[in-house]
Amino acid sequence: MSANKGQFERGYQPPIQHQTPPGTQETLDPAPLTESIPTPDGGSQLYKPANKLQGRKALITGGDSGIGRATATLFAMEGADVYIVYLPDEESDAQETKQLVEKYNQRCSLHATDLRDKMNCHDVVEEALKALGEINILFNNHAYQMVQKDISVLSEEQWEKTFVTNVHPFFYLAKYTLPHMKPGDVIINNASINAYIGRPDLLDYTSTKGAIVSFTRGLSNQYVSKGIRVNAVAPGPVWTPLIAATMDTESKKEFTSLMGRPGQPSEIATCVVFLASMDSSLLSGQVIHANGGVIVNG
Repeated sequence: MSANKGQFERGYQPPIQHQTPPGTQETLDPAPLTESIPTPDGGSQLYKPANKLQGRKALITGGDSGIGRATATLFAMEGADVYIVYLPDEESDAQETKQLVEKYNQRCSLHATDLRDKMNCHDVVEEALKALGEINILFNNHAYQMVQKDISVLSEEQWEKTFVTNVHPFFYLAKYTLPHMKPGDVIINNASINAYIGRPDLLDYTSTKGAIVSFTRGLSNQYVSKGIRVNAVAPGPVWTPLIAATMDTESKKEFTSLMGRPGQPSEIATCVVFLASMDSSLLSGQVIHANGGVIVNG
């Protein structure tokens, strides 16, 4: 495999590199693809918007980099204003996302905080409402993971941190946002292929993603009759700072999909745009499996 191949070309694999958690896109080489989508020949082209989110307002967690950045950018290309949440250590990445959104003449508000605290989640929703006027789209996207090979070495502290990061804020943010939503508004949760395949070296992360799938289904059943749809995406391997910051060398060597390459954040973002728009008007309680070809029957 060659790092000289285009990032959408079969056989591409990013060079192994290591970052300190949470990782930054600013120092990731090569940079994950944000605005480009694949062409049939393995090349790429700029995403082509169609005003699918004109006038909509979106709250995105983990919006500084990776899937969150790509989603914020494509949302802006489709006509939405965005409010992104991220950790204070990710400020430089967040500023870059803001520039990308503003390049497409949309507003981008920034909010650095730790979502593990439920009051911070409450404040995020209140401040987003002030900045945006309303919230039509909630994309729960942030996550924490750290590779551990066996349950015997997976500490209780890591187990608890993963759940309090990956699951609790999804509940809090949905709970605090839903009273302000109206028919036609949507919640989208970022799950993972790991919930379906049971990845053994990410036991805690995998478990949280299973919880997110069930949360998506249950919440959809509560709100689908009220005209508010709740869906999820379940990415496979995607090139983001999380990979460089949380995976060991062995895992990075095997970082690919059945398509012979990792996914790019823009490829997940197109799925999120679909779920956020009326193109997906008949979908609720569903999971889109953007995983590079793995059949999960889920």
